[in-house]
Amino acid sequence: MTGGAGPGPVGDPVGRALLCAMRETGASVGGVYVLAADVPVLQLTVMSGVPAPFLAPWDRVALAAPIPVAVATREQRLVWVGGPQQLARDFPRTAVAVPYDFSLAAAPVGGPTGSRGALLLLWPAGHGHRLSTAEREAMTAACERLAALLAQLPRPDGSDPPEAPRVLTPPPVRTVGPAEAQAAADYLERLPGGCCALDLEGRITLVTKGAVELLGEQAGRLIGARPWEVLTWLRDPAFEDRYRAAVISRRPASFTASRPPHHWLTFRLFPDGRGLSVWITPSDKDYGPVAPEPALGEVMPVRAGQIYHVLHLAAALTEAVGTQDVVALVADQIVPAFGAQGMLMYVAEAGRLRTIGHRGYPAEAVAAFEGVALSAANSPAVHALGTGEPSFFSSPEEIERDYPGLPRLTGKAARAVLPLIVSGRPVGCCILSYTRPRTFSLEERQVLTSLAGLIAQALDRARLYDAKQQLAHDLQAGLLPHGLPPVPGFAVAARYLPSTHGMDIGGDFYDLIRLDEDSVAAVIGDVQGHNAAAAALMGQVRTAVRAYATAGAAPDEVLARTNRLLTDLDPGLFTSCLYVQIDLRTRRARLAGAGHPPPLLRHPDRHTTVLHVPPGLLLGIEPGARYSTTEITLPRQSVLALYTDGLIETPGVDPDRSVADLAARLNDAPPLSPDRLADALLENRHGDPDRRDDVALMLLAALPGGPVTQG
Repeated sequence: MTGGAGPGPVGDPVGRALLCAMRETGASVGGVYVLAADVPVLQLTVMSGVPAPFLAPWDRVALAAPIPVAVATREQRLVWVGGPQQLARDFPRTAVAVPYDFSLAAAPVGGPTGSRGALLLLWPAGHGHRLSTAEREAMTAACERLAALLAQLPRPDGSDPPEAPRVLTPPPVRTVGPAEAQAAADYLERLPGGCCALDLEGRITLVTKGAVELLGEQAGRLIGARPWEVLTWLRDPAFEDRYRAAVISRRPASFTASRPPHHWLTFRLFPDGRGLSVWITPSDKDYGPVAPEPALGEVMPVRAGQIYHVLHLAAALTEAVGTQDVVALVADQIVPAFGAQGMLMYVAEAGRLRTIGHRGYPAEAVAAFEGVALSAANSPAVHALGTGEPSFFSSPEEIERDYPGLPRLTGKAARAVLPLIVSGRPVGCCILSYTRPRTFSLEERQVLTSLAGLIAQALDRARLYDAKQQLAHDLQAGLLPHGLPPVPGFAVAARYLPSTHGMDIGGDFYDLIRLDEDSVAAVIGDVQGHNAAAAALMGQVRTAVRAYATAGAAPDEVLARTNRLLTDLDPGLFTSCLYVQIDLRTRRARLAGAGHPPPLLRHPDRHTTVLHVPPGLLLGIEPGARYSTTEITLPRQSVLALYTDGLIETPGVDPDRSVADLAARLNDAPPLSPDRLADALLENRHGDPDRRDDVALMLLAALPGGPVTQG
């Protein structure tokens, strides 16, 4: 759909609002993203200023992606990028795909019913490093208009194949009559060399006689074609790249190319919002021998746009950590990028196929090939893994010929079957499928085959990560207590959360030790580091504390003896620890600490205090270190909270402030059982996808009633 001479396309209020925003802010490119109804995905619905393929990598953006529009929507704030350097620093994945000079802003579009999407605007090269006050106000007003319009429209269904975004063309600067148009054509013909006009998508819309002679091609073949598609000697991706640079940066660009056998031509490109003017002149410099034209059937280089698209996807794949991250990235970005409606991903395990992800397939089709032996011959995935060669099926007839019944079972009419090979070893298979017949061009097959290699490497890394992560969690679980002993007069809850960042093993631990019928000890600690050595030391510390505690040592002596043991072992790691010994008859508690965060006590009236326990020196530093004991009473219906620093540490926040914040949260929590209270305190940590430290928490709640006199 294209705009007319008015303020925007008739019958498209969102499109009119976008063009108005571009006009008021001076932006050269714009797009409106709408948040899907059922999945956390932003879909590009309308755009202007560049051809649709330029934004193809971002037609569909996961809300969690490190992309400006996603960040703006997710964090509900304006995102500003003042140039290519800032883009490379803040959004490297985007910078790799559009390495041109421009500025951009992304702003959330929302309303009373919540977030609706985002507005994306780009400015030409040379824009200031900041948004002006007028630009910022105009963008805010545009977001308000869009929010009101989008609130009246249904949200897109994110599970369906997305519709192609509407591309709006701004109206011409002015219109001319036949006489003036003829005068313009005569003017162009009189210029030296030759001239042609391209629309924004790179198609030739006008060509002069001089340009026809210089290009050596008939005008009828040039009109409506892209130069690099009809002229084989312009198929080097560098030439298309200059066109893309001119369109996005709105700066003139130039390049020199050789027309066989020995003609060197200079192309100068002058862009605006509707297309490009190209001036072609013979070059006054001889650049040497001209490479021969490609022979018929010879593999041609991929398009510049395809190269950047693959780079963008490759950068995204480097960010995938686990197997399901790879599957989600393929489903959310690669599937829509290639216009597919379905995806299946398999891994090869114990000589059989195992499905690790799928989209757009009925359950019976997925189940039909689950666990198929790699020696079978009735599956395209098995064939691809056995031969290591990709296969492309353009129609149901082609599929039916080799795999009878498959089109009817899957409902798919075309497919690309891509083996995932790493160092000659098959690790899996990825199938992209289509509901309608389609032809896979030679260039597209090249791109998909290259992309399959990147997916294979990402999947291989991800499976190794998953295996190490599972091993780490199993080891951690083995070192922590499997259950806590009952404590008369107290209700106890403990929690452990591993870090979600990296593959390292945490060193946090807790324990609850029945010393005798009338006393119990609670201990919590944190070993420095996040690796196997830290986990092993954690096991040693926990064992040592338990041994000294059950031997009858006082709290300060438990820490002192554990410290001497660690300094003798000299592990090169330090440990913080808090030890609490409770007399169950009197509810008197004796506490000793070694560099550990202070415990919290919520009193029966629910006000919470931070207990002062002399911090002591970390365990494992000084063999002669001494520790002090603090004694308190735990009132009936009070709660003692012991925790590690992973629960409170926030980058850039003072530790004392973090402890005070946790005390306030405990203070404000309603009366809950220790289990529910522990979950409430950990609520903000459970959903943190970038938790860099593990967390241990133990709550001891003194029950109502008199002192306990027996175990």
